Order: sequence, then C-alpha cells, then structure tokens
Amino acid sequence: MLIVPTGVGAAIGGYAGDAMPVARALSQVVDRLVTHPNVMNGAQLYWPLPNALYVEGYGLDQMAAGDWGLRPVQQNRIGLVLDQAIEPELKLRHLQAADAARATLGLHLTDYVTTDAPLGVTLRTASSGATWGTIERPDSLLRAVEKLKEAKAEAIAVVVRFPDDEDSEALQNYRQGQGVDPLAGAEAVISHLVVRTFQLPCAHAPALLPLPIDPSISPRSAAEELGHTFLPCVLVGLSRAPQFIQRHQRSQPQDIWADQIDALILPATACGGSAALSLSQSKTQIITVRSNATRLNVTAQKLGMQVTAADSYLEAVGILAAHRAGVHPGALSPHIPQIQAMRGQQSLSHLEMQRSGMG
Repeated sequence: MLIVPTGVGAAIGGYAGDAMPVARALSQVVDRLVTHPNVMNGAQLYWPLPNALYVEGYGLDQMAAGDWGLRPVQQNRIGLVLDQAIEPELKLRHLQAADAARATLGLHLTDYVTTDAPLGVTLRTASSGATWGTIERPDSLLRAVEKLKEAKAEAIAVVVRFPDDEDSEALQNYRQGQGVDPLAGAEAVISHLVVRTFQLPCAHAPALLPLPIDPSISPRSAAEELGHTFLPCVLVGLSRAPQFIQRHQRSQPQDIWADQIDALILPATACGGSAALSLSQSKTQIITVRSNATRLNVTAQKLGMQVTAADSYLEAVGILAAHRAGVHPGALSPHIPQIQAMRGQQSLSHLEMQRSGMG
C-alpha cells in the first residue's frame, strides 16, 4: 500500500501526479499495489498499471481497518456528476473529455447528471499550511449520485466548480512547485462523502478556467497546465477501480483484505492517518520515507510505531525487492554483526562456565 496524503504539501505526491513514477517503480516489485487517486491522477496524464488498485482515501481507510475488502474488476460503468455551477462552455469541455474517453479509450459511461443546485465549494488552509474545504450543498451532490446509482453506475466521477483565484499567493507557489495544492483538501471532502454514503469507488476533478501561460511553471505542476479539464485521469482510474465489499458478503478468491497487505509506504512526517494507525497494529511492515517532506510533523517515533526507515523511495523499492526475495535487508550491508545469544541464555551460559571451572 502506497499512501501520500492529500493537501499536506508532500515534496513528492503533492503536485500533479508527481508520485506516479513512484507507483510505477513499486508496481514492478510487488504482486499488487494498493494506492489512491492523489498518487495516480495527473490531470490529462495517467499511466494504467495492471496490478495497481485505485482506491479512494475513505475506502482505503476502511480497508486498512479490516471493515471493507477490495474486489478487482475488469471494467466499471462510470457515472458522471457535473456541478450546476459550471459555466456552459466549461461544461461542454468536460462532456467532450468524457466522450473522448469513451471513443478513444473504450471506457463505459452512463448518461451524466447535473446537480440540482450549485454545490458551493469553499477552500480553507489550516495553521500548518495543509489545505481543506467545505461544500455548501452536499445534499445536492448525494441526490445526483443516487440517480446514477439507480442507472447502474458502478463508479462515480464528480466534477465540481472550484473558485478561480489565479492571483493568490498559494496558487502561485503551487505552480512553482513550492507550496501546497490549494484544492486537494476540498477534493477529499467530496470523494469521502460519496464513498462513505454509497460504498462506490469515487474520484473528483475540479472545474477551473485555464490559467495564463507562465514559462516558469515547475515540472511537478505542469500536468495541470495542459488543457481545460483534469477529468481524463479520473475516468481512467475509475474504469478499473476495485469494488468495495463487506465481511458479510460471500468471499471470492481474488478479494483483498487488510491482512494481505505486506507493506505500507508513506512519508516519514505523515504517519497519523487512519490507514497507518490501523496497519501499525498488524503484521504489515511500515516503511517511512524521509525525503518526502510534508507540512505535518507526525512521525512514527511520536506515535510509538515500529517502522523501517528509508531515506528515499528508491531505497523503499529496494527494501520491498529484498522482502520479495526473502532476503533480510541487513544482509545487503557490508557490516553484519555476529549472532548473539538471547539475554537469558547468555547469563545461564556464563553460570555454567563458572560451575565447570572454566570462568
């Protein structure tokens, strides 16, 4: 399981799909990679991984807690929700993106639904610098999703009109690869609400007016500068997102549960999430990555977690490769200490030596 929390300014994974190379590398040394949209979404850029499971954050937390399982699928029928607040031309851009995904990628979508009221998103920033947000009309969103569920939608893509604030310092910092994604926290609120209510895979794409061209844009933010919509990566991810199952449902051989997660990888200063806390009480090996700095300071040491510390994701990939090969990571070091007797055994051996006159 690979987690990079949303809206906390992660140095890797805090921008436009910039943790995707990490996911691609990890996918080569594991049987299955469970991760979430923040890692895999790159606006109009995406990279489908056959062995990766695209799991929304609330569902991921429920899975890690052992309450929900994941059932891989070949294809989902995706329902599309559009916020009534989206202007006609911008709405058309998103509908064209949906049609392009159907015609070019062969994805299966239902007819779309427009909410019966503007959803009213407000963006907020915490004192730590992490971002969050509120939605004024959650009831309207849930009514739209209910219609799609009645139309047999198996996954939900949501496009909500977000505030344009191209002159804000936060946005300028983000475009330069230096700040926190100002939208991410509010996006998580939207998808969490849908998944919690309907137990369906969900991901969100913000509707925004295109920004003026800036030649100094950071490569980490550049994916969001390419067009009029961030919807393509969401549709691709949801097309094969696993379905959520519960314990009372009849199990199938391909179902995945928390006790099958061998390792969790996350930033070293972001260990306080629900999934990390749940898996820290299990046999799952937790690998923390020092180089992926965030605006948080919630470390494994402060929480009393037993973890394996890696300086980089490259080292984390090596740790997993060694685990897969059945090799203890310590054996890859040139300095291997001699094997020692257990503490109780050591004192007993010393006493025996004294009795025999050898010590």
